[in-house]
Amino acid sequence: MATKPEHTVVADLQKKNLAAALKLAQLSIENSQRIMQLQVDVARDIFDEGVTSAKSLAQVNSPQDAMELRSRYAQQTAEKMFACSRTVAEITADMQAEMGKMLSDQLNSSGQEMFGAMQDMLHGMPLNSRAAAEALQHTFETARKTLEQVSKASTEAFSAFVQMPGSKN
Repeated sequence: MATKPEHTVVADLQKKNLAAALKLAQLSIENSQRIMQLQVDVARDIFDEGVTSAKSLAQVNSPQDAMELRSRYAQQTAEKMFACSRTVAEITADMQAEMGKMLSDQLNSSGQEMFGAMQDMLHGMPLNSRAAAEALQHTFETARKTLEQVSKASTEAFSAFVQMPGSKN
């Protein structure tokens, strides 16, 4: 069985890793833009409601009505801010889950290719290549499992925030 030269395998892995890094960067940029647009929209809504509230306050004659109006405006603003933070958490959780899956897939793919290349390289060495290959395989498997656990824990943490009591989902 003919195998690729080591430098070709490494070059192929570098190309795949670069493509994955570019995809992750693009995903990050897109989600950052979504979050910024959300914040701009919420700020605009709160500003518009503040102007409307100020106009309404100018027409109120009794202090009790003024307090009610301010209280209602403060509650609406707090609700909008909390809804915005939940949406940011949802976007972040989705992005984190997608990134975790991409990284896990990349690690699995690259790990298997690197493992194959290392096995080919170890076959010609005078040491116990089977033990070295098993050690490499164990290392890649441990790294993959660790990444999956971190991804799962982060996703659960963001999901818990989104489902906090008081949210109106």
